[in-house]
Amino acid sequence: MLNLSKEGLILFVQNHYGITIVAVLAIGITSLLWKTWDSSDHEDGIPGRLGLPFMGESFSFFSAVNSTNGVYDFVEKRRKRHGKWFKTRVLGRTHVFVPSIEGAKTILANDFVHFNKLYVRSMEDTVGALSIFTVPHKIHNRIRHVLSDFFSMSALSMFVGKFDKMLSERLDKLEKSGKSFKVTDFSSKITFDAMVSMLMSVTEDPLLAQIEKDIFDVSDNMLSIPLMIPGMRYYKGMKAREKLNEIFGGMIARRRSGEEYFDDFLQSMVERDSYPDDEKLSDQEIIDNLITLILAGQTTTAAAMMWCVKFLSESTEVLDRLREEQLSIDRKKPEGALLTMEDLNDMSYGFKVVKETLRMGNVLMWLPRVANHDCIIDGVQVKKGWFVNVDATCVHYDPDVYKDPTRFNPSRFDDIQKPYSFLPFGAGPRTCLGINMAKVAMLVFVHRMTGGYKWTLDNPDSRLAKKQHISRLRSGCPITLKALNKGK
Repeated sequence: MLNLSKEGLILFVQNHYGITIVAVLAIGITSLLWKTWDSSDHEDGIPGRLGLPFMGESFSFFSAVNSTNGVYDFVEKRRKRHGKWFKTRVLGRTHVFVPSIEGAKTILANDFVHFNKLYVRSMEDTVGALSIFTVPHKIHNRIRHVLSDFFSMSALSMFVGKFDKMLSERLDKLEKSGKSFKVTDFSSKITFDAMVSMLMSVTEDPLLAQIEKDIFDVSDNMLSIPLMIPGMRYYKGMKAREKLNEIFGGMIARRRSGEEYFDDFLQSMVERDSYPDDEKLSDQEIIDNLITLILAGQTTTAAAMMWCVKFLSESTEVLDRLREEQLSIDRKKPEGALLTMEDLNDMSYGFKVVKETLRMGNVLMWLPRVANHDCIIDGVQVKKGWFVNVDATCVHYDPDVYKDPTRFNPSRFDDIQKPYSFLPFGAGPRTCLGINMAKVAMLVFVHRMTGGYKWTLDNPDSRLAKKQHISRLRSGCPITLKALNKGK
């Protein structure tokens, strides 16, 4: 250990003046930065760490995105440290996480008035400036009105049969192969194929494969650092979006010229050219919302299907009751008959299973909004320009809202739930446009899986996939199917 006298220390400083000054400055700056980074800020009544200017806790956020604990681990760690309400800073924006149904009601019921929907930069750029997700109130209402025909009961009734046929054939093929397969991959593929078929009648390679690849790259860009540097996820995602823009733009041009015709969503949009301005979409609005519908419809529904299989695999009692309901529906139908909307309406327990899957799976972990002005949310003061994230995961796992929240218990939905306590599709004027289509797809999936097969879960690993804005299992939830011996 170095032992210097007072004179020796003075001599050392004189001989190493430059090094000493640099060392002192480095220690001082490090201490200041650490204090800024590590100190908890309670100045406005909301605990949390804003950290360094602009960057804040961005490194911790993206570290969670790239971990097998999932992005919500970032939220859970700060909630343990600061309490249910907390604030943080990510990429220059202050975020407040709102954990209560009272706060959810204040925010979601006042969309467009006191709050606007706003995503992190990478998400905004992914869906496009004219997506229904990102446009202002007046444009949102027009686009929502035009898109609503795609989600009408007549359109959904046609979707039931088409999706059931596709699903039945693919499950039968997998069962006969006797091979294990990943539910994540299967559900992602079949929901993608179903959405693209309904939207624009693309069913064959190589075009289908190209769109699927580009959609995957675009989806992978949703939570990324927005830098256009070759090799980075954002760069790859935005280049894929340019390709989709070109592909869909070409399809619109061919439909408009009469070179192509299909009875589908895209055709109905093109044929509105002669409609009044408030009854039609521009070409870029069509393209941005095609991308949005595919992304929203595929990723969320596919993840929900995976979680449903996972939860049912671990809940024998629920699975047995659900299977009996589905078999009773089968017994009333001719051999090989496809499902109808009336059949889905008879799946009362199946619908509760779907709701419980969505509550526990939390495919949308939080719902981001931005405050238009200083306001009070559930007694907490929030400043203009702050992100207020309605924490659906926290609400869905709050024991004061849902008794024994970690237990998979569909029968909890026998009782009427409190308003703004069930948030997988949001609430208020921005409630997800595809809510009924998602429920239909989930019910068809539940019916074919439990009414036609038993399965074994081949890997119980509960770690999450990295770099996902929607949580899914790292393992992909691999299963092996075995057909039921059903007697009519």
